[in-house]
Amino acid sequence: MTEETRRTQLYEVHKKKGKLTVFAGFEMPIWYKGVILEHLAVRNSVGIFDISHMGRVLVTGIDSERFLNHVITNNVSALQPNSAQYSVMCNANGGIIDDFVVYRLNPEKILIVFNASNRKKDYNWLIRNAEGFDVEIKDISNNVAMFAVQGPKAEETLQKLSSTGLSKIGRFKCEHSRMADVKVFISRTGYTGEDGFEVFVWDASLSKPGNAVKLWNAILEAGEFSGIEPCGLGARDTLRLEAGMCLYGNDIDESTTPLEARLSFVVKFRKGSFIGKEALLKQKNEGIKRKRVGIRMVEQGIPRPGFDIYDDEEEKIGYITSGTFSPLLKCGIGMGYIRTVQDQKRDLINIKIRNRLIKGKIVSSPFYDAEIYGYKRKTTT
Repeated sequence: MTEETRRTQLYEVHKKKGKLTVFAGFEMPIWYKGVILEHLAVRNSVGIFDISHMGRVLVTGIDSERFLNHVITNNVSALQPNSAQYSVMCNANGGIIDDFVVYRLNPEKILIVFNASNRKKDYNWLIRNAEGFDVEIKDISNNVAMFAVQGPKAEETLQKLSSTGLSKIGRFKCEHSRMADVKVFISRTGYTGEDGFEVFVWDASLSKPGNAVKLWNAILEAGEFSGIEPCGLGARDTLRLEAGMCLYGNDIDESTTPLEARLSFVVKFRKGSFIGKEALLKQKNEGIKRKRVGIRMVEQGIPRPGFDIYDDEEEKIGYITSGTFSPLLKCGIGMGYIRTVQDQKRDLINIKIRNRLIKGKIVSSPFYDAEIYGYKRKTTT
């Protein structure tokens, strides 16, 4: 391990069972048994991910709501205790500094969970913009482990361990609970498109990871008859892409605005002033020049980040930011940005792969049938 490489509370578990890689400076499992197997376990039953590499910051104080409304685009005032919302925070030009989930624990205590690659940047941005607000900003990342338990059998699996009735926790709602006699905070959120929960293990520091290891093993045991699989970063990426969710650094960054990324639903212009509002209002009024779209390949081929997008007349109209082979759909899928006028003209496009133009089509997300898969599914598997 280099001086820059970091580990989570479950590193020793991953080292024994998984294939490790370095992601965002952390040694993490890319897979255990295989990406496709883990991906399909989440779509059809249940999987568990270690997401302790992500950043976790507590904002407390009488100005916590006012401060966060100043630095993020969504409306924190709309959050009741034990509820969560997706949001972004922008720079003065409207570029996305990061996307994350905000959890309101009580009126003056708010938890933010952001991307692992932006842990230091986000924390510093919050500190830099806190002047004049009566708040305390505390990075708790190294003292709290975090798991994602995702899939149609996630609730059934975790209920075997939970002191709380999980069926009463709605989507983007949260509760304090105990699981396997370990104190946790649980939210019905996730990054796979499936129903499921994210579990915060409070008393699990890097130096004393016992509670994290205990609960991880208990969840695997509880889900044994449901076909639970431990999952790595590979399946996490293919699952989020099938669901049409952005990956920071690929699909969004500080050169991208939430309006271009089709995340305007988290931009609340009516709530008052926030960083980046003027730039975003200007862009909204003038109209965006490019737009993020989902692409499903019609012909055989996998769109990869950086590949160019062309129209039928072989004119370049955009580029791919994320792409993979969909284990569920058995075809190439991706997302990228194209000129807005092209999005309005037609659905069929071409991706340049190895100097050949391969046909694809613009589709809405999620890529799968939402009545069969995902948290909105109407059928059981």
